[in-house]
Amino acid sequence: MAAEIVNQKDGLEPDVIDPAFALHRGGKMAVQATVPVRDAADLSLAYTPGVAKVCSAIAEQPELVDDYTWKSQVVAVVTDGSAVLGLGDIGPEASLPVMEGKAILFKQFGGVDAVPIALDTQDTDEIVDTVVRLAPSFGGVNLEDISAPRCFEIEARLKEKLSVPVFHDDQHGTAIVTLAALRNAAKLSGRALGELRAVISGAGAAGVAIARILVEAGIGDVAVCDRKGIVSQDRGDLTEIKRELAGFTNKAGRTGSLESALDGADVFIGV
Repeated sequence: MAAEIVNQKDGLEPDVIDPAFALHRGGKMAVQATVPVRDAADLSLAYTPGVAKVCSAIAEQPELVDDYTWKSQVVAVVTDGSAVLGLGDIGPEASLPVMEGKAILFKQFGGVDAVPIALDTQDTDEIVDTVVRLAPSFGGVNLEDISAPRCFEIEARLKEKLSVPVFHDDQHGTAIVTLAALRNAAKLSGRALGELRAVISGAGAAGVAIARILVEAGIGDVAVCDRKGIVSQDRGDLTEIKRELAGFTNKAGRTGSLESALDGADVFIGV
């Protein structure tokens, strides 16, 4: 549909036809100064020579960076464009509208500034190395739309290497809102989480994280299904992540298809 709009032959710009294009023209965010630069006096404080005093103080006491720069209030939203929304592997440039969108959600709903960073690589080592080198500028790292199973290793390695929080939205953000919804649904239906058996369709980043958080929250049982059916310990085709998943889910020991997993289930979660 988007390609049809962009390639139309009536001479109209895409944003004349579709309000989504109109909203995105020029991007959805910008950098804005938080201090005035009205005259030479302001400039001498914001930049040279005044800035040197702050730089020198931070060099002597590195912890001052949180108080005297933006670091403690800004998050890097990092992607490689390999698993964007429902669009898949569309590359770094095409992922930018989504990364900008996530950045403005941080600002609008959390009061936190965020910078979209789309990396032109899908190599795990290169992504980890790049983010580690960028990290001194940021108070946190939000990994976004990086395909499984690489996303698990990238997150784990960055958590090891960095002193700032690292969060993979496709895993943990999805898991948090799923647990919140399920707790509310259980409450409204007069049931306890421990009485419920859930089935998750999809054993990627979101499915694995949802399974983990539901088990930690005390759900009765949860089975996860991939394209070949229930992720169970009797299967010999599982990846390392799925073998781990099989070890803490599916207490009932069910095997077979998604349909068989759903027999008698209380909750279906499709990811």
